[in-house]
Amino acid sequence: MAKAQKSNSDKIEKKADAPKKALAVKGAEEDVDVKTAEAELEQDDLAAFKAAKKREEEEGISRMIKDVTARKAATSSVSLENFDWEAFDKKGFGEGYSAKDRQEMDKIYGGTIASVSESEVVKGTVVGINDRDVILNIGFKSDGLVPLAEFKDMTNLKIGDVVDLFIEERENLMGQLVLSRRKAKLVKGWEYVQTALDKDQVIEGFVKRRTKGGLIVDVFGIEAFLPGSQIDVKPIRDFDIYVNKNIEVKVVKINYTNDNVVVSHKVLIEKDLEQQKAAILTNLEKGQVLEGVIKNMTNFGVFIDLGGVDGLLHITDISWGRINHPEELLKLDQVVKVVVLDFDEDKRRISLGMKQLTPHPWESLSADIAVGSKVKGKIVNVADYGAFLELQPGVEGLIHVSEMSWSQHLRNPQDFIKVGDELNAVVLTIDRNERKMSLGIKQLTEDPWTRQDVLAKYAVGTRHKGIVRNLTNFGLFIELEEGIDGLVHVSDLSWTKKIKHPSEFTKVGDSIEVQVLELDAVNRRLALSHKHLEENPWDTFETIFTAGSTHKGTILSKNDKGVVIELPYGIEGFCSLKNLAKEDGSKTEVGESYDFKVLEFSKDDRRITLSLKAMWSTEEDKTVAAPKKKAAPSKGKTIDKINQESEKSTLGDIEALSALKEKMKSKPAGEGN
Repeated sequence: MAKAQKSNSDKIEKKADAPKKALAVKGAEEDVDVKTAEAELEQDDLAAFKAAKKREEEEGISRMIKDVTARKAATSSVSLENFDWEAFDKKGFGEGYSAKDRQEMDKIYGGTIASVSESEVVKGTVVGINDRDVILNIGFKSDGLVPLAEFKDMTNLKIGDVVDLFIEERENLMGQLVLSRRKAKLVKGWEYVQTALDKDQVIEGFVKRRTKGGLIVDVFGIEAFLPGSQIDVKPIRDFDIYVNKNIEVKVVKINYTNDNVVVSHKVLIEKDLEQQKAAILTNLEKGQVLEGVIKNMTNFGVFIDLGGVDGLLHITDISWGRINHPEELLKLDQVVKVVVLDFDEDKRRISLGMKQLTPHPWESLSADIAVGSKVKGKIVNVADYGAFLELQPGVEGLIHVSEMSWSQHLRNPQDFIKVGDELNAVVLTIDRNERKMSLGIKQLTEDPWTRQDVLAKYAVGTRHKGIVRNLTNFGLFIELEEGIDGLVHVSDLSWTKKIKHPSEFTKVGDSIEVQVLELDAVNRRLALSHKHLEENPWDTFETIFTAGSTHKGTILSKNDKGVVIELPYGIEGFCSLKNLAKEDGSKTEVGESYDFKVLEFSKDDRRITLSLKAMWSTEEDKTVAAPKKKAAPSKGKTIDKINQESEKSTLGDIEALSALKEKMKSKPAGEGN
C-alpha cells in the first residue's frame, strides 16, 4: 500500500509539472485553467486510495483462509456426532449460548450483581485499602473508590467492614462507579434526626465548639445548635466546660430550608425536676428552713434553687441592716440556708428570708437608749425629708430635716449630711414595739431663742443686719443668726415707694439692714422693718404737699380709674381720669410731665390726690378717686418654709429725703414748687 501511495504521489507530481511546462512554452499566449487541473489531481488521488483499500481487503481474506485451514487441521480429530451445528451457525457476541446455558448464566449474574440508582444510600463492603483510597463492593458490576480521608472516624478500618455509601454516579466519564461515605452519613443523619424528633428520642451528641449564644453539637454527623438557655435549668456562665464532651440531647426543631437543627439538654433535666418540684411544693410550709444554691442575682434580690424549684430572696430580707445590692453579702453558686416566708402553690412562687434566721437587732438594743439620750451612728441614706442614722445593723433612726438646724427656713438635707458620715444625735422619740426612732442634731447645740441675752439683743428698736432667706407675697424673711429669723412686711420696705412684691426690692441671699419692731420670744417671732431705719418723711411731706399747692409731676402709669404720678422726693400721687382733662382737650400720655394741684393729702394712708384740670378750671372737684389702701397684715408673723429663689431690687431714695429736710428748714410751709 505504501508503494501504491508513493506511485500515486509521483504521478500527481508529474501531472502537476506538465501544465507548468506548457505554460512556459506558450507564455502569455494561452491562459490555463488552474481549477480544472486541481480537480483532475483529486480524482487521481481517490482512484489510488480505492486501489490500496482493495488490496488490503484481499490480504485480510487471505489471512482468514489461512486461519480457518489451521483450525480445521487442529480439529480434524474431533467427533462430529454430538456437535451443535445450530449454535455454530449463529453469529454475534454471546449468541453462542444455548437457552439452558443462558438461563443458568442469568441466574448466576442475578445473585451477584445488584441494581442500583444514583442518589441512593446502599451498604458497601471494604475489599481493598491503599494509601489514598478505599475500594468498596456494593454488589454492582464494578467496585467503587472512596477517599481514605472520609474514614477518619474509623481508626480500625479493615477489609470486610460494611459501611453506608452514597451513589453519586453509577458510571462517570471514565466508566467508574462514584461513591461517597460523607454524603451517606449526612443522608442517614437527617433520617436519624427526623426519627428522633418524631419519636421524642434521647440521642447523644458531641460538643464540637461554642458559638455566640450556645454550643455546636454533632449529632449523626450533622451540626446542631444547642442554645445557652437550653443547656441547663440554671443559667450557665461558662460554656467552655462542655466543649469536646458528649452530651445527651433531644431534637426540638428542624428547619430543612436552612439545614438547621435545634436540640435541648434542658428538657431532659426538667422532666426529672417536675417530680422534685411536686414533692417540694407538697411538703412546703411557712417557717420551714431549707438549703439552696444561689443561681441568679439581681439588684432587687437573688433567686435560690431549692432542688428543682426556685424561690426569691428579696434584698430587704437578706440582712437586718441596709444594703444596696445583694452582692455585698452573697455570691453566685453559694449554698445558703433560708426560711420560707410565703408561697403560692398555684403560681409556684416562693418568698424566702435569710435575716429571719437571726434575732432582730431591736431585741438586743440597749435599754439605756431612751428619749434624750445621745447616740452615735453612720448615715446610711439621705432623702428629701431627712436622713437615716444606723446605730447598729438593723437599728436606724430618722433625722428629719427640721431637726438638723435651729434655722426656721427649710434646706436640702444633703446640704448638711452625706451618706457615710458618722454623727452624734439626740433621741427625740423611740417606740420599741414599732421599732421606730426619731433623732435630732440641732439639740446638741443651745436653742438660740432660749439664750439669756436674746431679749436684750433683739429688743424693739435695735438695728441688725441679716441675710434674705425667703420671699413671699406679703414680705420677706431675714436670718439674723443661726435659728433667729424675722419677717419684714412688704409695707415696711419703703416709706415712699409702693412695692407690690418683695422681689421688686431685693432678692434671696442679699444682705439687708433692719430694725426690730416687735419681739415675741415665746412664739419665736420677730417683726422687722427696713424703712424705719429712716425717719418718716410723710411728717415733712405734710407741710409741703398741702391742699391747693402746685407741684411738677410725671405720669408713670395708667389704669381704668386714673394715673399714677411721680412727684418730687420720689413719692407718688394719684389723679383720677375726671381730673386729668387738659384745657385743649387732648389726651395725656405716660412719660409726660405737667403741673398738678394737690386736692387731698393723707398722712396716715400715705395718699396724695392731684388734679390737672384744676390748673386751668375754676371748678374744683374734690372727689377722691384714688382707691383706699388695704390694711397691712399684722407684723411679726412666723414662718414654716423659706423660698430660696432670688430677685433683685433697690433700697429707697434715702438721700432724697435728707435733701428734703434741709430744704424745709429754709422754705415756708405750704409754699409750692
